[in-house]
Amino acid sequence: MKNFPSQVRAARGLLNLTQQDLADISRVSLRTIVQLERGDKQPSPSIAQALKLSLEAAGVEFIPENGGGPGVRLAKRN
Repeated sequence: MKNFPSQVRAARGLLNLTQQDLADISRVSLRTIVQLERGDKQPSPSIAQALKLSLEAAGVEFIPENGGGPGVRLAKRN
């Protein structure tokens, strides 16, 4: 979970979303997203889940730690 803030920032970049856009689609406050991305605050499990699900629905895939480090990528669209 320590890399989650970086993954969120990267996912927003891939999707060309602002922090406000992410707040709107995830229903997580802008303040919480700003604090999370700055590393000021660890998200609660429910906040992390809301952000992850929203970003996945928008088209990114979270890549787990697998020897190369966690990350995100654009999901394949069928």
